[in-house]
Formats: sequence, C-alpha cells, structure tokens
Amino acid sequence: MPAPFERAINSRTREMAMSRSKWVNAFVALTVVLGAGAAQAQTQPGANDERRPIPHPTVMSAGFQDALENGTRTSTGEPGPNYWQQSADYVINARLLPEEKRVEGTVRIVYHNNSPDSLNWVALQLIQNVYAEGAARSYSAEVTGGMEITRVVAGGEVLSDTSRQPARYRVFGTLMQVRPGSPVAPGEALEMEIDFGFKAPQRGRMGWNLDNLLYIAYWYPQMAVYDDVIEWQTDQFLGQSEFYMGYGTYDVTIEAPEGWVIMATGELQNADEVLPETIHERLLAAEQSDTVVHVLTPEDFGPGTATQTSESGYLSWHFTADNVRDVAFLAATESRWDAARAPVGDLDGDGEMDYARTESFWRETAPKWEHAWRYTQHSIDFLSRWMGVMYPWSHMTSVEGGGIMGGGMEFPMLTLIGAFNQASDTSLYGVHAHEIAHMWVPMIVGVDERRRSWMDEGTTSFNTDQAMKEFYPGRNWDVGTRESYAGFARTGREGEMMRRSDYQYPGGAWGVAAYPKPATMLATLRGLLGEEVFVEAYRTYLTNWSFKHPKPWDFFNTFNTVAGQDLDWFWSTWYFEIWTLDQSIADVTTGGSETTVHIEDLGLAPMPARVTFTLANGEEMHGEVPVEHWLAGNRTAELSITTDSPVIKVEIDAEGVFPDVDRDNNVWERT
Repeated sequence: MPAPFERAINSRTREMAMSRSKWVNAFVALTVVLGAGAAQAQTQPGANDERRPIPHPTVMSAGFQDALENGTRTSTGEPGPNYWQQSADYVINARLLPEEKRVEGTVRIVYHNNSPDSLNWVALQLIQNVYAEGAARSYSAEVTGGMEITRVVAGGEVLSDTSRQPARYRVFGTLMQVRPGSPVAPGEALEMEIDFGFKAPQRGRMGWNLDNLLYIAYWYPQMAVYDDVIEWQTDQFLGQSEFYMGYGTYDVTIEAPEGWVIMATGELQNADEVLPETIHERLLAAEQSDTVVHVLTPEDFGPGTATQTSESGYLSWHFTADNVRDVAFLAATESRWDAARAPVGDLDGDGEMDYARTESFWRETAPKWEHAWRYTQHSIDFLSRWMGVMYPWSHMTSVEGGGIMGGGMEFPMLTLIGAFNQASDTSLYGVHAHEIAHMWVPMIVGVDERRRSWMDEGTTSFNTDQAMKEFYPGRNWDVGTRESYAGFARTGREGEMMRRSDYQYPGGAWGVAAYPKPATMLATLRGLLGEEVFVEAYRTYLTNWSFKHPKPWDFFNTFNTVAGQDLDWFWSTWYFEIWTLDQSIADVTTGGSETTVHIEDLGLAPMPARVTFTLANGEEMHGEVPVEHWLAGNRTAELSITTDSPVIKVEIDAEGVFPDVDRDNNVWERT
C-alpha cells in the first residue's frame, strides 16, 4: 500500500498534524485522542469495532500504464517527453440554404499521423447521424435523416461504401471508417475529400428558429481522436455525453443569401466584402471600446444595410482558425449585434494588455439579452485572470437561440444560449459564464467528454461559481452546488464519477456525476489543501495540458505533485466510489477547565475532521482529527481543550468547505 495507508497513529497527541493553517491555537493545550494505531485497530475490540472500508490506491487503466512506460505521460502529471497527438487541416466550402434549413458542402482534410503507429484505417465523426432514422440515442430527438455522404476520396482514390475491396468506407451510426489503399505510416499524412449535406434539426445543440436564425454545428465530417492511451476513440454519440475532438487548422467559406449575417469560429477574413462600410466601422470601433457599440440595430436589418449585395444573391463569408477543435457558425437576419472588448492579459509578451472582442447576437423576442454583451465581457475578463491561461482568440460571441434550446451549448469562440425570458438576469449571467468557461475546458484543455463528462462539466461548473462570486459578490456560490450534490447523494442513487458517462444509472446520476459533484470536489480540494496550493496545482494542470488531451490520472498526478502529498485516498474515495461524508458530534463533556468533544464518523468517506470551539469570551480555538486516523479504520475520535473560558459551541467544518451530507449533526451548543 502507498505510504498514507501504512501510517500508524501511535501517539495520543498530533502536534504536527495540528500545526497546519489555523487548525491549532499555539496558546491552548489541545489533546487529540485518536485511539489505536492502524495495525492494532484491526484486532482490538472497542468503539471502533465496526470496520470501515479503506480507500484503495488509485487504479490506472492499462492504456495509461502503457503511456507511462512509453514516456508519453508522467507520474508527476505533465505530458511526457514522448507525448504526441494527431492533427488535421480542414478546408470547408459550404452553402447555406435557409429556406430548406439545409447545408451542403465539401470538406478537404489532410490528416497528419504524428503517432508511432501505422494506421490501416481512420475514423471520422458524423455527429449529425444522431438525427438519423433508427439512431441509437439516450433520449428522443427529431429525425432529419442525418448526414448524407455522396462522395469520399482518400489518398487520391474514390471509395465506395458497398465495395468489398480493401479501399472502402463504412458508416456505423455517428462514425465513419475510412480504409485507404495503403496504411498511413508514422509521419505521413492522408488526404481526403468528402461531399456531404444534411437538413438541420429545429431544436437541440444546434437548429433554427422563426426563419430568421440558424445555428449550425456538428455539420461536417470530422476526424475522431486517436491518442496515446486509448488509440481510436470510437464511442457512439448518443445525444448526452458530449465530445472528444482533436485540434486542427480550419479554412472555412460559407455561402449564404445576402441579408444573412454570418459569424463563426475563427477570424473573418473578408469583412470589407460582406459587411457594409458603416457596419464594418462599428465593428472595428467595438474592438477598441470598453463599453457597448451597437454594431447592428433593427434599422440595419436587410440586404444592403446588414450585408453587402451581390449579382448572384449570395455572399461568401471566409473564416480561418488555428489550433481549434471544431467550428460552428451563426446565420441571422433579425438579430441585434452588440460588441465591446475585454482584457485578457499580455498574450504576445510585449508588456501591453491584449483584448478580445466580446459580443452578443440577440433578437427583440429576448429582451433580457440587452446586457448580454456585458456578461460575455466579464466572463472573458474574469476567467482569463482566474484560470491562469489567457483567452487566446480574437472574439467570443454569445448567440441568443430561443426556440432552439433552453440552456446553453459551447463551441470554440461561439456559444448558443436560450432566451431566458422566464428566468432571472442572474441565471442568464450564470449560463453565459458557464458556456464561456467551456472555452478553457474542453476547448483549450481537450478532455474526453464522451467518457469523462466530469472533467468537462464539473470543472466548468466550478469555474462558473468563481465567476458568479465576482459578478454577484456577497454570496458563496460553491455552497449551492455542494447542496445539489449532497441532496442527490442522500437518495443513494449516485453513480461513480469514473464510471463511463454513457453508462451512468438513469434518474439523475449522470447529471450529478458530471456537474455538481466534481465541482464540489474541486471546492473541497481547495479547502483541504488551502487556497495557495490549490490554485498552483489547478493552474499547473490547465497550463500543462493546454491544447493537449489529459486523462483523469494526469489531473490526479498533477495535484499529488504540486501538493507534495499522496492524495490517492481522496481520488479513490470521491472519484471511484460513491461513499459519503457524515461526521457527527456524538457528545461534548466538560470536567473542570477541560472540554472534550466526542466525534463519530458515520459515513464511509474519510476526511479530516476540523473542529471549531467557540468560547464564552468570544474567542475561537481550532483542532483537527487528521485523515490518517480514519484511514486506519477508526470510527470515533476525541478532541480535548483546556481553557479558562467555558466552551459554548462546538462545530465540525464551521467554514463549510467539506461535502458533509448531514450538517445538522455537526454542531453542539451549550443550553
């Protein structure tokens, strides 16, 4: 067993353990009665006779162990010296047919095999096929027919989906397998060209509304991820657990009817060709303004005012993007366009502040969006400061998509959010902060959302709570998230966070394991390690894995390394099990000037028991039962203090940083 599990607690006093932070008062005689050591506890009867399970060492997958041996990952949490990942270059030419709610196009892909493996076949994602007839889905969805593939060329050879020859392609649900005429050797590239088309669904993570808005996503054949741990990630998209995408460069041209304003992931390369001079000048002004510039108003809607015109009636909008994992685009005819800039830090190292354009597109039917530009601006500003990784792109665009979806969905540089007409401004800010926080995870830190939703949604929920604290000061937003987790945990219907996301139990387990529980665990880690150590570990993880693909063990190992502790007991307890924390004050006894609190640990999750003694004279004293005591199998402990002023209150975790499922038994007050 690792060292934390072998430590026996042989002394009745734990001065070293008590010396951390404020959890001991040097002027107070504090005695911790911890009982027998670990070895003795297994045989001695008594108060701890009811055995508790001991967390096992964190179990790595076989693929991750191979990665350690191959030097692509490290036991300290950073990428290894032999780390590699695949990449792709995309050129997409597409036409938007708004009346038909249809997109048709061609994608040209150059797929670079940076791995040490020869690839006999490659996998592409056809996420639109979740809308195909008979598709496997986690819940009902509109049937549109899915993705139509009309031509596939790989390595210069036209492929067929019916051929029995070695060179062919096949579609399996939301995946397409392409077998070129010869393997793709290490260091080589495979060139492919695919013609595609589809009808957009009305609602979901993309769609259309009121014939004046289309939000197009998951709209082209895209390379699946081949990585150093699991090789091809070919799990089907079932509609719930989201996406795992590689990084690439994109050159995208979208033909759309004049009067339709297009905004997309990436940089608009021909603004002067598609935007009237007045609109273009306003856009440039917004990039220098800390307050809102109304780039597009209702008076500007229509061909010739919102957009240029052309002889064909179509305009070509040209966007490019580097090192992004996906592209999406908006098409609107009656959306206002509000924009300003947000500080992101010194991106280029010249000593000057750099800025991103932050903007919102919204319609008159969503009046709460009047201040959405400000929500986007603050989110980019705050998160660039908080994450320790600056927002790297030129714009962040929030799109009101009432009638398409109720919540929000993230895409690089572009997010779709509902109208929120029946919700509060606070809720609308919160969903902005959440979707924009996704620009860091998974857009920059490229986690596998399909298998480990908690690495994406949980991290983002935690970051959202931190943004909320600054925008709406005076409230600890972590508490509400913690109670969402604790309330569900009390039902006994949880699933383990490390369970594959699409295999969570029905009835809420997926949502809790993806959102509030992992967010709560980050807040718990901050309470356990202290703000300074936590922030250093958190930012180290985000920085080391920017534009790379971390696995859970990279996250665990980073915190172990920076904290200088083996936290396997924590990862095992909270990520691999569904144990709960329930520390209780069983009794408080006094004798002369000595007060003793008797603590029972009623749950299965071991955590330090931090105890606050409030004295009649208003002073506070602090003591802690270290986690090693519970790791030895004990169920009870005692803390004693000697003081001239009577103790009037005793409370476990008075700061509320640990996820105790029953806080009612954490407090004793003198009557």
